[in-house]
Amino acid sequence: QVQLVESGGGLVQAGGSLRLSCAASGSTESIIFWGWYRQGPGKERELVAATSTAGGFTRYADSVKGRFTISRDNAKNTVYLQMNSLEPEDTAVYYCIGGMTIWRPQYWGQGTQVTVSS
Repeated sequence: QVQLVESGGGLVQAGGSLRLSCAASGSTESIIFWGWYRQGPGKERELVAATSTAGGFTRYADSVKGRFTISRDNAKNTVYLQMNSLEPEDTAVYYCIGGMTIWRPQYWGQGTQVTVSS
């Protein structure tokens, strides 16, 4: 089993920045992909960013390209999401994920709220 714990969410004004962290514990050696999903009010859950344990793979939603950066510190078993130039449309609960695939990840964190005020 793998446990994922997010932190770093909060309230920020439009144009501001936040960095989300996701600390992983347990049998993390089985994880190939790591990432972040989000679900805004009245919206479907969407994949925001993903990366691989081995490196060499990243993927971003079109809406966050150039503003968000995903990174991973393998030594700390932690995944980060640096979010810059935040917009009110980025308001959502952000979930850390890990698994064999980014589209049906086996593991989910509990979520952290990000609210961007205009």
